[in-house]
Amino acid sequence: MASQPVDNRKEGIISGAWHCLKSLPGKSMSKLIELAKKTKKLGQDDPRRIIHSLKVGLAITLVSLFYYFEPLYDGFGVSAMWAVLTVVVVFEFSVGGTLSRGLNRGLATFLAAGLGFGAHHLANLSGKLGEPILLGLFVFLLASTVTFVRFFPRMKARYDYGLLIFILTFCLISVSGYRDDEVWHMAHMRVSTILIGGFTAVCVCILIFPVWAGTDLHNLVANNIDKLANFLEGFGPLYFQIPQDGEMDMTFLEGYKCVLNSKQTEESLANFAGWEPGHGEFRFRHPWKQYLKIGSLTRNCAYRIEALNGYLNTETKIPEEIRGKMQDACINMSYEAVKALKELAFSIQTMTKPCSANSHITKSKIAAKNLKSLLSTSLCKETEILDLIPAVTVASLLVDAVACTEKIAESVQELASIAKFKSVKPKKAPSRSSSKISEPEHVITIHQPSSLPE
Repeated sequence: MASQPVDNRKEGIISGAWHCLKSLPGKSMSKLIELAKKTKKLGQDDPRRIIHSLKVGLAITLVSLFYYFEPLYDGFGVSAMWAVLTVVVVFEFSVGGTLSRGLNRGLATFLAAGLGFGAHHLANLSGKLGEPILLGLFVFLLASTVTFVRFFPRMKARYDYGLLIFILTFCLISVSGYRDDEVWHMAHMRVSTILIGGFTAVCVCILIFPVWAGTDLHNLVANNIDKLANFLEGFGPLYFQIPQDGEMDMTFLEGYKCVLNSKQTEESLANFAGWEPGHGEFRFRHPWKQYLKIGSLTRNCAYRIEALNGYLNTETKIPEEIRGKMQDACINMSYEAVKALKELAFSIQTMTKPCSANSHITKSKIAAKNLKSLLSTSLCKETEILDLIPAVTVASLLVDAVACTEKIAESVQELASIAKFKSVKPKKAPSRSSSKISEPEHVITIHQPSSLPE
């Protein structure tokens, strides 16, 4: 009788294990399908990622030829592996990122190899007793000094990787040279293979479907301004419950949120863009720092918009009477700000000077002034303070958004002046004979400046 419960437990364990084994193929298949969907979405979001992966594979394959062919291997030997490692650590998504890492690594290796060889030569002059002491002193001084230099913000932003490679190469050559007499040969092989690997990575990155960090930064800033305009365009009808023709697209409620977290991306792209040569409409030394200023002002406007978004779903509602009185002023103010923001975004995208953004901002400021007057006079007298607080808050946030729009416009005009954006002048076309009265048409002529900054 005692063995029967044991047999039942064994049967239960065996049946449970068999059930798990039967369910494994189904679980694995579902996970594979989910992984395939994520991979497909990742490639569809930015097809350049697939091209970048193929470019990295091609560059590594090219430098691997130093191992596959005897004549090349005889010339470099095991040091050829440094070329492969260089491609792996240097190749970045954008041209600017690759140039930044490649130049940092190449120059740092060259300087550190020269100093390491010099330190080894000076240490040899002091004899067997003084050589390790001097080498240790040189390593301590160089490593400590360069490590401290890495804390400077400008050095860390642009040359941190090069300073790190400098410490590594100097220590490797000076310390290993104490036991190896062929320190010059070792330094020469390391520098040569790293330069070959860096040159291969840069050539593949630039010549095959290049990705320019400057272009990405340019488009990112323009798209962020456009997202702010989309929110303000949809906020008025949604907040004041104005009926629309057809179903309203609610994606504008989420679009502005990516603007709030774009600071790190913008700073990284601006840093990489500074390393890139002239390309397309962007000349060398294009004012990339101005894009950071515009991006900062755009984020300040996005913070106001985030506060406005909270009033779309709040339980505290403004009385219908107050809402009706302030509706026209708020709609006009938002409408003019939207037109100004959209023109500024279009101006950046097409690299043309904004023509009518200032007039839209002026009209928006007039509407804001009328709204302030309305809130401070008639509504204050006719309405209780508690009912007026939400209305005043929304109006204040809209006024702040208009003020941010004005600052963005000033920065965009400053960028247009520094970067020599093309001027656009509307000209009235001659009227055509027609029995019907038609609206005047305009012809846009673009004047290319005679010279662009180098």
